Amino acid sequence: MSREGKVVCVTGASGFIASWLVKLLLERGYTAKATVRNPDDPKMKHLHELDGAEERLHLFKASLLEEGSFDAAVDGCVGVFHTASPLTTTAKDPQAELIDPAVKGTLNVLRSCAKVESVKRVVITSSLTSVIFNGKPLNPDVVVDETWFSDPTFCKESKYWYHLSKTLAEETAWRFAKEKGIDLVTLHPGLVIGPILQSTLNFSVEVIFNIINGVQSFPSPFRLVDVRDVAYAHIQALEVPIASGRYLLIGRVTQLHEILKILHEHYPAFNIPEKFKDVKNETTYQISNERAKSLGVNFRPWEASLLDTVESLKGKGFLNFYEATESK
Repeated sequence: MSREGKVVCVTGASGFIASWLVKLLLERGYTAKATVRNPDDPKMKHLHELDGAEERLHLFKASLLEEGSFDAAVDGCVGVFHTASPLTTTAKDPQAELIDPAVKGTLNVLRSCAKVESVKRVVITSSLTSVIFNGKPLNPDVVVDETWFSDPTFCKESKYWYHLSKTLAEETAWRFAKEKGIDLVTLHPGLVIGPILQSTLNFSVEVIFNIINGVQSFPSPFRLVDVRDVAYAHIQALEVPIASGRYLLIGRVTQLHEILKILHEHYPAFNIPEKFKDVKNETTYQISNERAKSLGVNFRPWEASLLDTVESLKGKGFLNFYEATESK
């Protein structure tokens, strides 16, 4: 698919992954019609500052729960990237805060796509949470691949509400795409780290921020992937003609003690050993990234992504209260 002059839509464009996706799309000559909840929000500043944004970035107001809300943004597009979906682990009403926006939002975007003949492919940002949470045992001999699916019943019984929302949204997407003949690809990243473009902390980068502060807010092992690799994978999923089905996006499955080791080596002023005194080795497992590599995705070393995350947190002022030594 030729890039120059092509028009694509990105939903939830102010998010961590989506911001990088918009950046790469603009760099490649695409025109991006990006949906956000409030185009006038000052938090959109980083999008307006992207190279090419003045000429080829157009912001649209859209709501996941409003049918027809995405019609204008999707109209005239050759490809649609649906990244918008709420992420929280403290939902008081999981149905209203997570499940409805994820499932109904996905349906509303696909309904808009079904109305437009120009749309050749839809790429949905799903999650590894719609893959591995099914009650199957996970150990070093297990290799998780694209044939795995999370079990909604297991997620519900475990009160994994975000996992349930992504699982149900993916099931809904495939069912609707089959009914309407939509060419659909789903991408399933793990914990996405790397440099942030937006002015606020997102969930996954905040996990690293919390570790630096001595808090483990995310269970080990960590299924890490760089945001730049995830954004690139989205573009490849649109451009590679034979792309189809599901793709797991995991650069490395690592453990907390490995992350702490890297942080301590490069940032001794963080006093990591004092904050985590009794960290044990956890059971890990393998996640296949062969299909992702078939798209042309070459995953960055996880150690470099981790250090880039920290440097970004410093550069954005989130870690300015530390007198951290320079990275080696």
